[in-house]
Amino acid sequence: CGKSFVDKCYLKIHKKIHTGEKPYRCETCGKLFTHNSRLVDHKPFCCEICGKSFASNRSVTYHNRIHTGEKPYQCIICGKSFATSSTLRIHKRIHTGERPYPCDICGKSFIYRSTLVTHMKSHMKVKAYHCETCGKSFTKNSVFTLHKRKHTREKFHNCETCGKSFTKHYLALHKRKHSREKLHNCETCGKSFVSNSHLLVHKRVHTGEKPFHCEICGKNYSSSSNLTKHKLQHSGKKEFHCEI
Repeated sequence: CGKSFVDKCYLKIHKKIHTGEKPYRCETCGKLFTHNSRLVDHKPFCCEICGKSFASNRSVTYHNRIHTGEKPYQCIICGKSFATSSTLRIHKRIHTGERPYPCDICGKSFIYRSTLVTHMKSHMKVKAYHCETCGKSFTKNSVFTLHKRKHTREKFHNCETCGKSFTKHYLALHKRKHSREKLHNCETCGKSFVSNSHLLVHKRVHTGEKPFHCEICGKNYSSSSNLTKHKLQHSGKKEFHCEI
């Protein structure tokens, strides 16, 4: 590669990048390193199941519960169990009504810090684009334009197979349903999907990730659509009626 070094030993270490040689091995997780200093910097506490490393043994203990499913901290009010005491403490706020994160601008309080951070963005952004039909406002013209199509049903491109109309981007995704073209593959189970967004949602089946949180009861969901359906239980709204 032409790089130069002041000392022969540095050149020797550098050459391992090209040769792929990694002679220094972590005895706990098996990870390999090009030189000893990298091994020393490597976090010393590793998960024996997946090899992930942590700065403390306590962190490994918490992490291991992802694999074992152990949830030793139980809520005495509703019986729900949690992997860590901190998660249980946050959950209890649902029952006590405690909302320790107030908004300095409007005074509204929240159970979770992350919810407050999201809320603060509504004050920081100027919503210059106003919909005269429904009254909603938007910070970006592009989002506002897409929103207006909900009212006008304006869709520019027709599918030649079924006749449905879509914007240019979604038409390309829609056509894959007819051609059965699935370009995005799951490395874990081999399933294929027409879009990367569908693949990302699917991967949560394997990882157990549930990033969408219900602020009312504390339940978590893998997709926003599942959370929306769940919230109907709290609102009492029933959208689907039997016509018979």
